[in-house]
Formats: sequence, structure tokens, C-alpha cells
Amino acid sequence: MSAENVCLVLPNSGEGALQRAIDSLPQDGSPALLRLAPGVYREKVVLARPNTTLEGAGADCTRIVWGDAAYTLLADGRKRGTFRTATLRTDAPCITLRGLTIENDAAPREAAGQAIALYADGDGLLCEDCRLLGAQDTLFTAPLPPREIEKDGFIGPKQHAPRVAQHHVYRRCLISGDVDFIFGGAAAWFDRCTIQNIDGRSDRSAPYVGYATAASTPEGQRFGYVFSHCRFVGEGVPDGSVYLGRPWREFAKTVLIDCELGAHIAPAGFHDWNKPAAHDTAFYAECGSFGPGASGERCAFSHALSREEADALTLSAFLAHWRA
Repeated sequence: MSAENVCLVLPNSGEGALQRAIDSLPQDGSPALLRLAPGVYREKVVLARPNTTLEGAGADCTRIVWGDAAYTLLADGRKRGTFRTATLRTDAPCITLRGLTIENDAAPREAAGQAIALYADGDGLLCEDCRLLGAQDTLFTAPLPPREIEKDGFIGPKQHAPRVAQHHVYRRCLISGDVDFIFGGAAAWFDRCTIQNIDGRSDRSAPYVGYATAASTPEGQRFGYVFSHCRFVGEGVPDGSVYLGRPWREFAKTVLIDCELGAHIAPAGFHDWNKPAAHDTAFYAECGSFGPGASGERCAFSHALSREEADALTLSAFLAHWRA
């Protein structure tokens, strides 16, 4: 990487410092590295440059934070909507995020609605040693589903863009939220991540129910979400109150391999989101789950993979499928 394509960004260098640094990089697509000094970068950021690495000094000390919320009314009288809330949106191939906290601090959940921390769009995305923090819809793994269910349900920067298949890798990340906080259509591999359920409500009089994932895997796509050697933990949520996944669209795929499941995981494991057709079209599976949340009778439409089947699902196989 050439010296002119390495840039250090300081948190006290003015409003919008990070976005200015991104915009100042050469637009020839050559590899570039932005190093972020420790501190809080309170800004809304779009990274639409390929072959770019955004690297913090560690997720505990370099934070990108914003607070847009889906329920906020805009000047035209319409709500902002989910897909205009992201704190950081990537929109190019071959982007790496490393050593950062990316947070949407809109709260509480019942007032804010969906509030994306990371809108991850771009084939070949690598996110490692990061913390992704929010409540509802923390991490969106593009692409969007082909069609909206409600008019303007996808209003935002990619509403009418072609739906491009893509793969992401998340390694050693903490991803935190309470409802559908990992969602979307990408083929995404989660390696040794911590998946943390929280209760993002201020009014806790009603029983808590959480959902860790809501995949919208396109029909015919081989991979959806794969969680390998991950920990599913709960922070202040009741035992048995969280489902591992539910289908945002009917062909959702979510597989867990050798994951530790806390007591907060519901015995049924997965929920059908009141979509009976998904029983035949979605694919939910586990192998080697352990911990208190691994016990109990799983729902009839989930699968228990054999060890041989699970061993064939490797990161190398996942990447080879996309390189083919």
C-alpha cells in the first residue's frame, strides 16, 4: 500500500472529519487505509470506495456513533424508515472494517423503531474485532429482498438498486441488539463472534421476546447465515425468551455450528414469524450446540446436522463457492 493512500483521522479535527477523510482518498480504486485515532466520531458516514480499510485503535476506544431512528418524522411528513438510519453504510466491494465500535444509540426501541448501526453493502466485506451496537436491526447485510411488502418499506439509498448477491465475513465481533438485529440477504459467515441480546425498551411491563436473526436469503442461494464457534449471550433478558432466528423472507437460511447458547435461548430455537410456507422453504439447522440454551425440543421445521454435514461447511468452502 503506497504511503499517499494511508491517512490518519483524528476525532478532534472538526465535524464530519471521517467523511472528509474518506472523500479525500484517490478515486482510482487503489488500496487505501484510514487509521482512526482513539476517540468518538459522532457522525453519519458513507464508505463507497472499494478496496478501503477503516481501522480503529480497538473497539473499546474508537467509536463511530450516530442516532437516526426509523420512527422520526421528516420534513415531508413521512417517517425516516429503516434504511435511512445507518450510522455507517458501506457501498462498495472489498471493504475491511477493523478495531471499531459502530453504534446507533437511538433509544428506547419502542420510540425509535429500527435503527441500523452498520448497513453492510458490498461483496467481499470483512468486519473483524468490531462491536456493532444497537437495539432493533443493528446489522443489515445487503442486499434487500426483491420486493417490498409495504409501499416504501425499503425507502432509502438502495431502494431501486439491483439486488446483487454478496458475501461477508464477520470475525471476533460483538453484535448486540434485541429484535432482528442481524438481518438481510447476504451470505454471511460469523466466526467466533459474540451475539448479545439486550432489552432495548424503556417500558418493560410486557413480557420480553427477542430475535437474534432475520435472514432474507434469496431463493436458490447456497449460503445464508453461518455462525461458527459463536457465543449467544443475554444481558438482562429472561431465560427462554430469545429465538435464534425467524424468516424475514421465506427462503431464509441460518446455520449454527459448535455454538454456545445461553439460557436466554427459547427451547424451540427458531420462530416461523407466522409464515407456515417457510416451514418448507426456510432452512434452520444446528450441529454441536452446547450450553443451557441448547437443550429443549426444537421446532419441527429446524434440522439437526450430522457432524459430517457440519464439517463440510467451512469458511474455505464458503469462500470457494463465491470465487467459483
